[in-house]
Amino acid sequence: MSQSWEIEARPYTPLTAVSNATPPLSAAAREALDAGTADSTRRAYSADWAEFTAWCAANGHTPLPATPEAVVEYVAAMTTTPRPRTGRPYSPSSIERAVAAIRTAHSAANVTPPSTKGARIVLRGYRDRLAREKDPAAKARKAQPAVPTALRAMLGTLDRSTLIGKRDAALLLLGYATAARVSELVALDLADVPETEPGIEASIYRKKIKSFTDTAVPFGSNPSTCPVRAVRALREALAEVDRAEGPLFVRVDRHSRIAPPMYRRGVPIGDPSGRLTAQAAAQVVERAAEAAGLEGQWSGHSLRRGFATAARKAGHDLVRIGRHGGWADGSRALLGYLEDSDKWEDTPVSGL
Repeated sequence: MSQSWEIEARPYTPLTAVSNATPPLSAAAREALDAGTADSTRRAYSADWAEFTAWCAANGHTPLPATPEAVVEYVAAMTTTPRPRTGRPYSPSSIERAVAAIRTAHSAANVTPPSTKGARIVLRGYRDRLAREKDPAAKARKAQPAVPTALRAMLGTLDRSTLIGKRDAALLLLGYATAARVSELVALDLADVPETEPGIEASIYRKKIKSFTDTAVPFGSNPSTCPVRAVRALREALAEVDRAEGPLFVRVDRHSRIAPPMYRRGVPIGDPSGRLTAQAAAQVVERAAEAAGLEGQWSGHSLRRGFATAARKAGHDLVRIGRHGGWADGSRALLGYLEDSDKWEDTPVSGL
């Protein structure tokens, strides 16, 4: 299965669907379109499109162009068919994404997307049924916020005398202090986090807003939770093994070897420079939370959410919080985090 749903879509395009339309996108244009889409989104859409085309083949429908009726049937099936991995039907958010993937694949193939009005009516009914049945799937799953108390507990599980411990401490603290997504964290090079007199000015490419931010990270009052000192310790440890440039966060094995070779079916895999993947960075957060005995769902996004929650609780301005963390002005995701924080701190019931 190709990583690109645009390319996968082309074999299904009947000639009559495009004979009177603008010529299909060139390979160069498709690559440029891909570059403007987050890798995680592209992978998810590719998987969603593959599932839809397989369902169409099994149920006598044409995936491209798909009819509105086919999309309604597909969404209805998703609300009742158990997924092999979970044994439960698709969640509303997964169905929402699948519908978006279908429309996106049509647009990429220069075919008019099918109307999804009926499919969304089915989805609304599904959400309502789950809510009335008090099914946990009715609520969006949210990562636990790594607020300062949780972050200190996670740091307490690390052996910071080792290279792995230094790396993980720097990842947790810098990720929190910059409110960076794990994909943005692992993209950082040593040159992107220069230390200055007041702290670190991290040059972070924020994928959602397609822009760099120069994010100020000052020294912390407590050395054990200071992101600047944690990055300094990691930088010094890397310099000792002649890694003065390149990725900031790298693969390290239990013998403190950097970028150990990895293979899958005899084929080398992984970034040759040893750069961590976003998934590996998220696992650092998950392992530390588990080792600290923290309950709930933890992921790489816990750092970003924890920053927003704590910054709001400390009374910082909404716009400054958003721009520090690379959220677009008026971001609904950020507002959702702040609502969770404000429900006790700023409840309208207080004082009545």
